[in-house]
Amino acid sequence: MKNKFTVPLYVVALLSFFIFTCQSLKANAQDAPRRIQITAKRFDFTPGDITLKKGVPVVIVLTSTDVAHGLKFKELHIDVKAKKGETNEVAFTPDQVGTFVGQCSVFCGMGHGSMKMTLHVTE
Repeated sequence: MKNKFTVPLYVVALLSFFIFTCQSLKANAQDAPRRIQITAKRFDFTPGDITLKKGVPVVIVLTSTDVAHGLKFKELHIDVKAKKGETNEVAFTPDQVGTFVGQCSVFCGMGHGSMKMTLHVTE
């Protein structure tokens, strides 16, 4: 006697492939570093304050809207620069806890010295 509910082998294979693919995509999304978008314009970084976790990889994505800018955190050995209208990025993993002040590393005018942002790294 034939079973009315026999599922064709190709349907089982497709379902298995679909489940495996979804699990792989989910795992990859969890492994991807957090991307932090920072916009630089004359004498301001937006956001001006970020909090990260020690040991958790991140990518800082710097976009300059008006002139060339840079963002440097000396203690963390980070220095990323972007030309006018361009974006550049740097990946890093914070390895120390604390509050760090970053500043523009490309002279951008008379207010350049006041162009700063704060990065908090917590446990």
